[in-house]
Amino acid sequence: MPKIKIKNFGPIKTGYTRNNGYLDISNVTVFIGNQGTGKSTIAKLISTFTWMEKALFRGDYTENVFTTMDFLDERLPYHKIEGYLADNTEIDYIGDAYSIKYANKSMEIKKNNDNGYALPQIMYVPAERNIINIEGVGKLKGISGALSDFISEYSSHASDAMKEPIELPINGIKAEYDKTEKTMFLRGSEYKIRLSEAASGFQSLVPLFLVSRYFANSISNVKTMPTMSGEEKKRYSESIATIWNDQSLSDEQKRLNISEISKKFNKTSFVNIIEEPEQNLFPASQWHVLAKLLEFNNIVGMEESVPKNKLIITTHSPYLINFLTLAVEVGEAKKRYKTCAQTEKLFTIFPWNNSLVNPKNLSIYELDDNGTVRFLEPYDGYLPSDENKLNFHLGESNEIFSQLMELEQSYASKLY
Repeated sequence: MPKIKIKNFGPIKTGYTRNNGYLDISNVTVFIGNQGTGKSTIAKLISTFTWMEKALFRGDYTENVFTTMDFLDERLPYHKIEGYLADNTEIDYIGDAYSIKYANKSMEIKKNNDNGYALPQIMYVPAERNIINIEGVGKLKGISGALSDFISEYSSHASDAMKEPIELPINGIKAEYDKTEKTMFLRGSEYKIRLSEAASGFQSLVPLFLVSRYFANSISNVKTMPTMSGEEKKRYSESIATIWNDQSLSDEQKRLNISEISKKFNKTSFVNIIEEPEQNLFPASQWHVLAKLLEFNNIVGMEESVPKNKLIITTHSPYLINFLTLAVEVGEAKKRYKTCAQTEKLFTIFPWNNSLVNPKNLSIYELDDNGTVRFLEPYDGYLPSDENKLNFHLGESNEIFSQLMELEQSYASKLY
């Protein structure tokens, strides 16, 4: 299981204080906390170092390139977090194929002996995704590389791959793409409207849902696709070297060219990193969306003790944590039940049978305003802890309401 240690990077100061400072990047990993505590910062660093490991494994860059230039300075602007890098920053990533350590303003790389590395399709889904439907957004100056790539994947791949309308996990609404107009529509039982005219929740959901679905399905079909031969891999490496040494190309052009020819490599896992999947959604809709994201995450590798797919989310929603608790409980109950009737009853109560979560492959971390990260210890041995700030504030509102009711009753008794 990959791990990452972060200290003195932006809002992350002391970082994680257990496990020698390393956060496990599990099959399902969740970060909760107040605004500005560093949830997205950690997610972006996981994205960055996971990508660097893939680039090293595939041969896009040599170890020498990473260690002899300020490569991290070059890569961090992709997520617009370059301003967080400090003289005392420490980042230590331990992956299946490579370990990459940044400390004392220098980079160290070590190739690991683990042969179980699954080449990932990495997708970062930024919170700004709801602006995708603005005409010409892809040409706007100042947007991050991550948002630019997400727009490209949504418009050029996930949308174009739609051969028929796709049902969304909310209210039976379908997404329908008109390739002639290059426009996404929403179709209900009695209407059809442009996505740009729909409610904000749909504008946030549709790109997230379609891109996640597209990549999850592309990974599930990889076994039917031919792999690259040794000669093809050799030609690939030579092509990468040619692009890298071409002084007439800008760094952006080199990145795009490398990305295009690298598609010849079959990806065998999907790392889906999502900021605030609950964005602009009603609580019940949040459940349905998370259920689908977990289902996509479970498409490949759930029979493995450590699945290679990763779903990494940042959230402010207690409803998502509650759903994960249910997904864990139902998964454990399914193991205990002996008869089909019991299982059938279980999934009558909880109908998301493809969205179960193994508690051994779930990590939930809470960040505080002091730059510290803590792991939410499970209770009863496996259920996600409800002792977190999201639940605390729900309880606080109940307590305030209770005190108000007592005050009202006291006031009423004096009147009568």
